[in-house]
Amino acid sequence: MTTPSELPSGPPADTGAPLLTWCDDATGERVELTAGQLGSWAAGSAGLLRDGCGLRAGDRAAVLLPPHWRTAAVLLGAWATGLAVSFRPRATAGLPVLEPGADRPYDAVFVTPERRDDWLEDVPDGTHRYLVGTGAGPLAEVPVGWLDWSAEVLRHGDTPPDHRAVRPSDPATPDGTSYGAWGRLAAELARQLDLRPGDRLLVDAAEHEQPLKWLLAPLSAGASIVLCANLDRTRLDARIAEEGVTLVL
Repeated sequence: MTTPSELPSGPPADTGAPLLTWCDDATGERVELTAGQLGSWAAGSAGLLRDGCGLRAGDRAAVLLPPHWRTAAVLLGAWATGLAVSFRPRATAGLPVLEPGADRPYDAVFVTPERRDDWLEDVPDGTHRYLVGTGAGPLAEVPVGWLDWSAEVLRHGDTPPDHRAVRPSDPATPDGTSYGAWGRLAAELARQLDLRPGDRLLVDAAEHEQPLKWLLAPLSAGASIVLCANLDRTRLDARIAEEGVTLVL
């Protein structure tokens, strides 16, 4: 198992079962995060946004990242801060983004190095800009005007923000969809999938890039997540047995 050396130790609950397991069948990388460990990363991300960037509830962030354990930490940290988060997983190829406020810079932008350098992509401007790598090691190079999220997040503690400051009626996405509405959508999707507490959901990252499916629905049901990139379908049965998977999405 590959575990990032900078992984916070987290609270005692970290000795429990993994909440999110990340696998890449192309590289063999595998990372397990308990609820406490994922919470520590999310809290660090929230601290970076709140204290490092000075952002507050109602500010806007663009999280243009593929399904990944780091993406989960960025999203949960942004939502815990009360930000309205835009997530556009696919290239826009120069087409306009039909989203309120997309014509002005976001308060924070998170993108992979590959996406930033792809001519097909339309990466929006941002006041604070972070590169988020999806490999096991640190980024080899960070261009001027950008920061390495994995390095910057470590400058902030793992104490989560006061969630009571985020109201269900506050916008969770720039289109105005509220936190309460996203919560209801996640719960309804979990019901449709028949997800139950203790289930272990395997998700093909290439097929389900919408965070509602791979992150929010299982979390709302009390299920754990096995998130697989470059899923080798010939080994699917073995993966299900190895990870104790109860449902495949």
